[in-house]
Amino acid sequence: MRAIQISEIQTLKKIDIPAPGKPAAGEALVRTHRMGVCGTDISCYLGKFPFFDFPRIPGHELGVEVLDVGEGVTNVKPGDRCSVEPYMNCGECYSCRHGAYNCCQNLKVIGVMMDGGLCESFLVRAEKLHPSEKLSYDQLALVETLAIGCHANDRGAPESGDHALIIGMGPIGLATLEFARLTDATISVMDMNQSRLDFVRENYGIENTVLYKGDGSEQEQMQKITGGDMYHVITDATGNKHSMAGALSYIAPTGRLVYVGITTEEVSFRHPVMHRPEASILASRNALPPDFTRIISLIEDGTINTAPWITHRTSFDGVLTDFESYTKPETGVIKAIIEVTA
Repeated sequence: MRAIQISEIQTLKKIDIPAPGKPAAGEALVRTHRMGVCGTDISCYLGKFPFFDFPRIPGHELGVEVLDVGEGVTNVKPGDRCSVEPYMNCGECYSCRHGAYNCCQNLKVIGVMMDGGLCESFLVRAEKLHPSEKLSYDQLALVETLAIGCHANDRGAPESGDHALIIGMGPIGLATLEFARLTDATISVMDMNQSRLDFVRENYGIENTVLYKGDGSEQEQMQKITGGDMYHVITDATGNKHSMAGALSYIAPTGRLVYVGITTEEVSFRHPVMHRPEASILASRNALPPDFTRIISLIEDGTINTAPWITHRTSFDGVLTDFESYTKPETGVIKAIIEVTA
């Protein structure tokens, strides 16, 4: 069976792997139709992601078809189109016992800590499948990215009347924006790339776009936008240590800073910058099962429009030649989709 593996840093390789067998009790056999290329996949490919080991078959943003189910499976049936919740939690540790399945102490994320969906078919726990009769495989492959943003927004919890800032307008920043805009907070976005800010203005109607130049002009602009109050909720989706440290400079008194981007490097700042405003610093990791159900409903009813998201597309055979370009912001990539099978 065909698969593609990240064999070492910046190296993709086609491999043959054994076809999966019949699903055991509680399992489903699924065919991968679509895979979204995530910032995590890029970081793994570049050797920058902390939870990744080579070699690994990537793929955790997936639109799949159920081929067969094992004994006791009732939530899906053969023929169902599904999104995959890729977080394989143990169900027994402290985190799982307290409902924080996204922070499981024994967590295995498919495509990161275990082989993922960039192959023709694979076995998965059926409880991790979220079906939809309406969504396309493309849309289903976007659900996990949106779930990351949904959870990040819930962590920051902006409310009507708040000023909320999202830093980094890659897919995770955009996913956070999708849910921040449902809260009636006044939203600003910041990025170093003007084309990404233009994308947000044109597709989401966000007028408070801030181009980061590193010369202090962005802070002056933020002061003007917020009437001098600065931001009640900040979400940093960059994974850049300099941005993550500097984000505290934009926070309002008693404000909240959410780190959803991840870095292997140390993030440092002078303590008074955090202490003076009595800031809260929060992390956001993965997502929770209800996020997937909510997002599927929001796409189905048109609240979330996925049409602007997919900017690049390739075939299974084209991955080896096209993937490198997805690591370069100048290509204009927002979300690339791999058509794994027809």
